[in-house]
Amino acid sequence: MKPTLFILAAGMGSRYGGLKQLDTLGPNGETIMDYSVYDAIRAGFGKIVFVIRKDFEEDFRRIVLSKYQNHIPVDVCFQSVDKLPEGFTCPAGRTKPWGTNHAVLMGKDIIHEPFAVINADDFYGRNSFEVLASELISMENKKNSYCMVGYYVGNTLSESGTVSRGVCSKDSSGYLTTVVEHTSIKRKDGVITNTENGVETALGEDTLVSMNMWGFTPDYFEYSENYFVEFLKEKLHTDKAEFYIPTVVNNLINQGIAKVKVLDTTSKWFGVTYAEDRTTVVDKLNTLIQQGEYPTPLF
Repeated sequence: MKPTLFILAAGMGSRYGGLKQLDTLGPNGETIMDYSVYDAIRAGFGKIVFVIRKDFEEDFRRIVLSKYQNHIPVDVCFQSVDKLPEGFTCPAGRTKPWGTNHAVLMGKDIIHEPFAVINADDFYGRNSFEVLASELISMENKKNSYCMVGYYVGNTLSESGTVSRGVCSKDSSGYLTTVVEHTSIKRKDGVITNTENGVETALGEDTLVSMNMWGFTPDYFEYSENYFVEFLKEKLHTDKAEFYIPTVVNNLINQGIAKVKVLDTTSKWFGVTYAEDRTTVVDKLNTLIQQGEYPTPLF
C-alpha cells in the first residue's frame, strides 16, 4: 500500500491576489505545488489527487497535470458551493467556498487508502513528507488514528503582514489535545503576538502550529459528512461561515473518538501569503537548489 497525497487547490488566494497556486517561483517555472509533488514521490506516495474548481479544470490539466503524468498517477475532484448533502440547498448569492474540510469531503469517492492533506500553495519541505508517508503506511487498515505535522510558529510567519495559524496543544504522549485557529499572528518588535477582538497575547517562538498538513484514513470522510450536516443546520445562512479541518479534528478528539499523533519535522515551512512574500520564497527555493536538495528543472 502506498498512501495518497490530497492537495487542496480550490482556494482563490484572496490575500495574495490571483491564482497563486500557478505562480511560477522556481528557476524553470516551477510552482510550490511542483516541489510538494516531487517531495511526495520520493517519500513514497503512490497517487496525487487535486481538489480544484470545475471552471479551472482545462487550464489545470494543461498547465499542471501534464507535468506529473509520467511520474505518478494523478486524479482530480471538484469543490463547488452547491455540493451539499441531501436536504440542503446553497443560499443564493453564496460565492465563498465552504472551507477546507468541505474540500476534503470531495475526495471521498476516489480515495480509499490512508492519505495526506496539504495546501497547494505552502512549501512543507522534504522531511515533512518523509515522516508523514512513514506514519501513513503504518496506518493501513486502522481507524480513528490520524496524524499531523507540527511546525514552530516562529518558522511560519510572513514579514508582510499577519497570518492565520491553528495553534496546537499536545499531551505527554505526543497526541494532539486541541487546535485553536488564531487569525492575526505577527512578529512585532521581536515578539510574536496574536490579536483577537482587540486583545493582544504573546506566543512563544516554539508554539506548535498546524500548517494544514494532516494524515487521515478513509473513515475520516464519514465523520466529516456527519459533522458537515450539523454545521449546515447551524450555519447554512451565515455568509462567510466555513467548515475547517481543525473543527472536525477537535470534535473527534473531544468526543474521544479519534487520536491524532503530532509528528515532528526538521523541515522549515514557507509560503506566499502576501504578494510581497514572493521574492523571499524565490530566494529560499534557489538556496535549496544550490544545496542540492532539488534538481533543476524539477520534472
